Parts: sequence; structure tokens; C-alpha cells
Amino acid sequence: MSAVWAATSPESGLFHPVERHSEVQDLSDRFDELRTRGQGYIEVRSPNREFPVLLLAFREEHAVVHLMSDTERMSLLAGDGTVPSDTEVEVPIMDDLAAFTGDFVVDIDRAWSLLHDFTQTQTQTQTQTQTQMRTRT
Repeated sequence: MSAVWAATSPESGLFHPVERHSEVQDLSDRFDELRTRGQGYIEVRSPNREFPVLLLAFREEHAVVHLMSDTERMSLLAGDGTVPSDTEVEVPIMDDLAAFTGDFVVDIDRAWSLLHDFTQTQTQTQTQTQTQMRTRT
């Protein structure tokens, strides 16, 4: 199975926005490299469609997962109780750290599992557990 993705560069620590079209194993290898470094940001989509795009931002063992359904809709995965709802966690979004409450923080292993499933099915099967974040115009 292949995917189109962009991710943080392990060398610079900065988001490299140029999309790569590769086998999912290459994406998995990049994730493992970033996880070893403690943080990263990944965007992934199907090679056949511009949307949906799944975004995974993580730092240490905490992650935040976004789903862009189209240019005007983005959803944020509900937290899994890993972090109390009144506690904030910072994760990299592209090149900046962004704070999210525990309401939207999940364990990194769960986040990777969701992203991996997304690359295999390339559908929005996980959206039942997602909460609408905001609509952009």
C-alpha cells in the first residue's frame, strides 16, 4: 500500500512540506525516526485523492490527531484520557508548538495505529470518534 505524505525532517527538526509518494513502510520508518527524536509532525493522504488528510502531531508519548475532510472542515480526535482534560500538552504543528488540552490528547501508540489504519483503508472510518474542531472559510 502506498501513501502521499509530508513530515518533519529528522535532520533539521523542521517540517518539510514537500509531499512524498511512497510505500507506507517509508512513512513508518520516518515515524520511528521522529519518535526516537521525541517529536514530529506528519500529514498523510491517499495517492488518489487530495482529501481526506490525516495530521499527526506528537511530542514524547502524547499525540494530537486532526482530520481535514476538505478545505473547509477539520476535525480533532477526542482525547483518550491519557492526559487530564484540564492539563495542556504542547505538540509541534508544522514548525511551531501548539497547546492542546487533554480533551484532545491521545497516547502516541493509539495515534500511530489510527494513522496506519488510515493508510490501509484510506477512508474516514475513524471519524465516528472525532469531534468537530472548527470550520475554516
